[in-house]
Amino acid sequence: MAAKVFESIGKFGLALAVAGGVVNSALYNVDAGHRAVIFDRFRGVQDIVVGEGTHLLIPWVQKPIIFDCRSRPRNVPVITGSKDLQNVSITLRILFRPVASQLPRIFTSIGEDYDERVLPSITTEILQSVVARFDAGELISQRELVSRQVSDDLTERAATFGLILDDVSLTHLTFGKEFTEAVEAKQVAQQEAERARFVVEKAEQQKKAAIISAEGDSKAAELIANSLAAVGDGLVELRKLEAAEDIAHQLSRSRNITYLPAGQSVLLQLPQ
Repeated sequence: MAAKVFESIGKFGLALAVAGGVVNSALYNVDAGHRAVIFDRFRGVQDIVVGEGTHLLIPWVQKPIIFDCRSRPRNVPVITGSKDLQNVSITLRILFRPVASQLPRIFTSIGEDYDERVLPSITTEILQSVVARFDAGELISQRELVSRQVSDDLTERAATFGLILDDVSLTHLTFGKEFTEAVEAKQVAQQEAERARFVVEKAEQQKKAAIISAEGDSKAAELIANSLAAVGDGLVELRKLEAAEDIAHQLSRSRNITYLPAGQSVLLQLPQ
């Protein structure tokens, strides 16, 4: 009797385990920021896009394909040529995500690795097209314009594949060795030219200062000559008296100066 009871319990447990396995295989989860596309073995890819949460499917008949619909970054390096035939190495950073409603078409026509198949090719195509419109100097001086043009063209091109580009930016822009050396040589030449211009301007200013100083001395001499011609030697005598008065004043302030009056042979210490 007990053996039959245990046998019945065992069968029930086995049936329960089988039923649990079947139910578990009929459930699948879609995490936050993801979407699912259902592949049916008899009807193919379904047009319905399944949102977040836990959902049911028919085991063995149906299979969920989960897509990440959050923005993801990708760096795409490209080597191309400018308008003046300079080699340009550019790295483009792209934030992309798929259009959720177009996931069945993306899966059917491109596959789960749609970013690997689409982004490198269209990025290379757009960059080559845009960079060819600018010469090397313009790529540096008009970098913002180049970046905006690449972003607009690439966003429009990606939309045809069901992709949304949230951000497109140029993170790396370098030129060939010959062009870089030419730019450095040009910068050095410009600096030398600026230095030479400064030296010339300084010499011109010094020349003008010397001319002004000479003209001032000439004018002063002319004024003195005119004064002498007008008043005779009186001006010279006046200047002599002024000089003598200044000398006497300076000597009277010194402790080491003695004065001997005329007609006497005794040295007198001048009071301070």
